[in-house]
Amino acid sequence: MDMKAEFLRIMRAQTDMAIATSVEGQPNVRIVNFYFDDAVGILYFSTFKDNDKVREMSENPHVAFTTVPHEGNEHVKAKGLAKISARSIFDVAERFIEKIPDYASTIEYAGDSLIVYEVKFDEALVTLDFEHIETIRL
Repeated sequence: MDMKAEFLRIMRAQTDMAIATSVEGQPNVRIVNFYFDDAVGILYFSTFKDNDKVREMSENPHVAFTTVPHEGNEHVKAKGLAKISARSIFDVAERFIEKIPDYASTIEYAGDSLIVYEVKFDEALVTLDFEHIETIRL
């Protein structure tokens, strides 16, 4: 089984991830939409500029995430560094809308209030089911 191909399939299919931050020993987790650009190996997500995530990631850019399956147990888990992207939500809008069509209304309504983050990670744990779990290098 080609787990790298399975990783890419899951990253294309799933739209939500739980992302965890930690500041001063206090963890915080929330659900966000994302897309993964496999050409550059970067995960992108957006948030409101005044959101707690922004402050937390500026204090500690180390994050962990897991994709959220909508059926079954297939998911991807990884740890990485989050940083503010040089790209705006308008720069990546097409990719978000391609994956999550309803995101068009979010961008239209609140685009100027959104900031885009990039998460770079070198390996990921890919879970297909209880028998098919593997850590892959990217």
